[in-house]
Amino acid sequence: MQVKLSAVIITYNEEKNIERCLQSIYGVVDEIIVVDSFSTDDTELICKKFGVRFIQHEFVGHIEQKNWAKDQAAHDYVLSLDADEALDDELKTSIQAAKDDWKLEAYKMNRLTNYCGQWIYHSGWYPDTKTRLFNRKKGVWGGINPHDKFIPSRPEKIGFLNGKLLHYSFYTREEHLQQIEKFSTIGSKALFEKGVKSSILKIFLKPIARFIKAFFIHKGFLDGSAGFTISRLSAYSNYLKYKKLKELQKQADK
Repeated sequence: MQVKLSAVIITYNEEKNIERCLQSIYGVVDEIIVVDSFSTDDTELICKKFGVRFIQHEFVGHIEQKNWAKDQAAHDYVLSLDADEALDDELKTSIQAAKDDWKLEAYKMNRLTNYCGQWIYHSGWYPDTKTRLFNRKKGVWGGINPHDKFIPSRPEKIGFLNGKLLHYSFYTREEHLQQIEKFSTIGSKALFEKGVKSSILKIFLKPIARFIKAFFIHKGFLDGSAGFTISRLSAYSNYLKYKKLKELQKQADK
């Protein structure tokens, strides 16, 4: 069964990335929707050059925004992307083939991340398999903010697409640190709301475990200095998240 496909992208101040994303899906999808959280840069101007449907909507969480955004699509079949992602040529071909003969509820693909100009093939970052092509009526976005994931209603009905989803994550180490600060705050609040507890032991052990996993088990050392930086900052991210969670617990106990 051939289907019509809507691309859905959420944005906030993505002028550095959005044009590359839009160029990669042009001609692959039948509709492009950008749901923007009131950007203050040129995101809107760039999007309108591509003739996308540009909608502004208050951001209350990654999961909530993506669930709202998918429901704005004109078609039931959705390709969901972040603004800092793009399709490689092989993935474009795979998506077109899925459109021409749609058989399943959702399709997953491998994501390859570029970190400060280097493609990362280890450190737990590849293959970073994501379910991004789906029938929007056959699942929802879930997970724990800010780490959203699409959850199909029938996981056995997921296919795999060849090709890579190219992820241009951070241009500088400083950008990575800024995101860690932001995401650790979001993540600690999400854990607190779920009743997860922190402790001095967790604050100490969780970062160590994260570094060992990324650098040794997932062979981050094969990514060279970038692998060491990623592993170290992943550990730091865990430290901050559980430290902030402990602070939230203290506030709640007062």
